[in-house]
Amino acid sequence: MHLLNPKQFAQSYPDEETKQIMLKTIDFFEGLGLAKTKADYESRRWYTEFLEFNKKEKIFATLLTPKNYAKNARWDTSRITDFAEILGFYGLTYWYCFQVSALGLGPIFLGSNEELKKKTVALLEQGEIFAFGLSEKEHGADIYSSEMKLSSDGKGGYVANGEKYYIGNGNKAALVSTFGKVEGSDDYVFFAVDSQHDSYECIKNVINNQDYVANYRLNDYPITADDISEQGQKAWDDALNTINVMKFNLGFASIGICTHAYHEAIDHASKRRLFDHYVTDFVHIKQLFVDSYTRLTAMRLFAHRARDYMRSASEDDRRYLLFNPMVKMKVTTQGEEVVNMLWDVMAAKGFEKDMYFENAVIDIRALPKLEGTVHVNMALIVKFMANYFFKPGKFDDIPVRRDACNDDFLFNQGATKGLGKTKFHDYRKAYKKCKSLDNVQVFKKQISIFRKMLMVARPNKTQIKDIDFLLIVGELFTLVAYGQLILESWDKNNIDDDLVDQIFDFMVRDFSKYALQLYSKTSSTKVQQIFCQTMISKPVRNDARFNRILNDFAYAKKDSYVMNP
Repeated sequence: MHLLNPKQFAQSYPDEETKQIMLKTIDFFEGLGLAKTKADYESRRWYTEFLEFNKKEKIFATLLTPKNYAKNARWDTSRITDFAEILGFYGLTYWYCFQVSALGLGPIFLGSNEELKKKTVALLEQGEIFAFGLSEKEHGADIYSSEMKLSSDGKGGYVANGEKYYIGNGNKAALVSTFGKVEGSDDYVFFAVDSQHDSYECIKNVINNQDYVANYRLNDYPITADDISEQGQKAWDDALNTINVMKFNLGFASIGICTHAYHEAIDHASKRRLFDHYVTDFVHIKQLFVDSYTRLTAMRLFAHRARDYMRSASEDDRRYLLFNPMVKMKVTTQGEEVVNMLWDVMAAKGFEKDMYFENAVIDIRALPKLEGTVHVNMALIVKFMANYFFKPGKFDDIPVRRDACNDDFLFNQGATKGLGKTKFHDYRKAYKKCKSLDNVQVFKKQISIFRKMLMVARPNKTQIKDIDFLLIVGELFTLVAYGQLILESWDKNNIDDDLVDQIFDFMVRDFSKYALQLYSKTSSTKVQQIFCQTMISKPVRNDARFNRILNDFAYAKKDSYVMNP
């Protein structure tokens, strides 16, 4: 549960096919070796071998085909995210190809055009890749302003005209799910186009990278009813619901990147001697490794538990709508923090061209920003705060979900409105179960003070309009939910007590950091400042616990994994 080691891959699965996908993928990348993947990355070479491997093994087809569209098919978020983590571990560029293919498939499988779905499954079986044509250069994630248009061709069909920008796989995708509007109406529409069609103009790759992130233009591209996956309000809902499902994978890519970087960092530091000491003997290096290890473990614990909620979602249980953007935002920003800490350990070594780490420090930055910045997700998360703290609902307990079943509800999420009505179970249940861990007790007191502040000194009308103020409040709220799911994972997966207590060491410090930021805002009121001062706390020092985590967990990864040369 703690850290991925591809050469000691121990994850069990309910079916042999899934396990073989993971093992074959690991073997493929270890066969390529670090030097080859680095050379391709640095030369920005298109990943032909990876696509040929996918075609041969039908991996995208197996993982990304929902139930009833192929024999033994299932959309299983558990195995999809495991695969995403492995790809992130070896290189974000490979993950990105998979990720944008999943995004491109979303509107098709969420739509109502069954013939288009069958055509798509046949293309998946042939090893093809896909793309998601949503954003535009002048509007970015503001899809209200989309200028892509379908207009009548006078013969009962349509022609499509317009540009899309920042579209991964837009150079080779067999189908590009393209979002636009029907000219002369308020109708939104999703339709599929072929990137190799004469009326599809692939203008350029807009980034300097191994991936191809296209700017493409449709020039009177002929569209029939057979190409339209959805029209009207449902097309709009399908756009947002696709993002709900597919961009969940961002957090798992971040976990994969951090894990590989961690292996390199501990191996380097443990062998390097400075001033007659190994680097790992220095006090500040010990702290950096304990913090990076516990933060990375927390990322995994939270993301895995959030996955349980994704897989168990239903019309009456939409708690995933909070935990999902937290995986996209909180887990990926924690990934940046982990790599920053490891870079302080690696120092100049982290720049060297023959290290995976050089890729990690670049790629880890991309993940929080691929979702339209942290602010987008935080603005969404804050909408849930009132119900989360003050209006709990009653729900059955969600078990650990590693079972082999299709995640049906993800393709039947319904209308994307009424987020403020979403209910959650009482978060205090998870915290009450943990009575013996010192830092959890400190954290619970911080939560209690924050909750009281929201009751008696909640943000006023001016502060509500101050996005920077709300972002800090949102960070405090996010920490509460983050800790909740970490404790649920601790309870359900028999996670070591000392490890979780050390995780809450940094959680207490982070809570104090954001409390200080809120206190320091020029717009914070006197009463809010008093609450913020009271929130600031120190974690409980326990040298025996710290040293055990250092030696039995953080430093125990030394010499456990090196990628084949």
